[in-house]
Amino acid sequence: MISNLVFKNTVLFSVLLMVSCGSSGKNIENREKKIEVTSETPFNGIKSGAENTAAYLSTLKGKKVGIVTNQTGIVTYDSIYHLPDEGNMTHIEAYDRKRLLLVDFLLKNKINLQKIYAPEHGFRGTADAGELIKDGKDTKTGLPIFSLYGNNKKPKPEQLAGIEVMVFDLQDVGARFYTYISSLHYIMEACAENNIPLLVLDRPNPNGAVVDGPLLEKEHTSFVGMHPIPLLHGMTIGEYAQMINGEKWLKNGVQCNLTVIPCLNYKREMAYSLPVKPSPNLPNDRAINLYASLCLFEGTNVSLGRGTEKQFQIYGSPFLPKSDFSFTPIPNFGAKEPMHKDQLCYGEDLTKLEKVTRLELKWLIKAYNTTSDKTKFFNDFFTKLAGTKKLQQQIMTGTSEADIRKSWDKDLEAFKVMRKPYLLY
Repeated sequence: MISNLVFKNTVLFSVLLMVSCGSSGKNIENREKKIEVTSETPFNGIKSGAENTAAYLSTLKGKKVGIVTNQTGIVTYDSIYHLPDEGNMTHIEAYDRKRLLLVDFLLKNKINLQKIYAPEHGFRGTADAGELIKDGKDTKTGLPIFSLYGNNKKPKPEQLAGIEVMVFDLQDVGARFYTYISSLHYIMEACAENNIPLLVLDRPNPNGAVVDGPLLEKEHTSFVGMHPIPLLHGMTIGEYAQMINGEKWLKNGVQCNLTVIPCLNYKREMAYSLPVKPSPNLPNDRAINLYASLCLFEGTNVSLGRGTEKQFQIYGSPFLPKSDFSFTPIPNFGAKEPMHKDQLCYGEDLTKLEKVTRLELKWLIKAYNTTSDKTKFFNDFFTKLAGTKKLQQQIMTGTSEADIRKSWDKDLEAFKVMRKPYLLY
């Protein structure tokens, strides 16, 4: 529609309105049928690695390509339209903002895609956290889809057969337990073992430069924490890939033939709002900002809003004191069986909170201190999320948040030194 076009100057929209309302009886819809696409150009401002097409499209031409992606792997661009002369209108150009999944964009550019590999939540990003994803076929393109979740986190050699180059394009959120970086590890390992070059198309980290939280201890390695990094790592996924390679974290110290396609016009300190939600329960910028702090509740008997419309923006449970704020989780798009389903939960609404710039522990500590039965507050998953047993012990013994944070200082400084060679922005 004309209303979706971005014009080259402010006069043009007025001119179009005059035409649409003129005595000739011509309307906007009739004019739109005459619009002809003449060329395409990327947006100004930050461009993701996927939108940095000059850096990778030629590499993919003539190759059999596999791709690891989901609904976050998008390419946004402007189509330039030329509106033909009419009356006193001469050479008017307008821009229609378009968005394509990277899969569709590559096929449009005659790239020979062979297979799609999908992470947690699936190719379309609609599955619940932890839900089993089955292999299948994309209904739109007909391409086979292999799930990289459940018992097949690392693609098997037969699933990689015929692939000459692999593309990885997923939107990370900068937290150690967000499993897209775990999928990255296994893809790098599989590519290294099968001599397949890997292109990682970088994307900005919406939690920017924040480096905070306890370091993961090796004995607590799992799919929600695979490497000795803090809970918030402050890196883009491309930088993180370089760290995995450089620190030889892959099995047997193998290294992947890795190329990172960088973002353009991006600096780590820039605010960045994701164009699509990265997973079903991260619906907006607020949830993404609070994700690392509130996800620790997954290892407790406190709900973080799954089964509501404010996931990762509220918390509460039936075991916390009655308060002015309450909610009742029910099955919905992001949670088929939410914690405390159909039970009234008391807690706090954080939707109006200012943006946090560190890992916040105050809500977790408050909930523990006020729960009706402390012996039932933590579960075994908490240590996997925290990456250490120390955090639970510190909370249970009444260590102050300031002292807990101070206990991370040495590890955080060492991590910042270690990651420095891998930073791109």
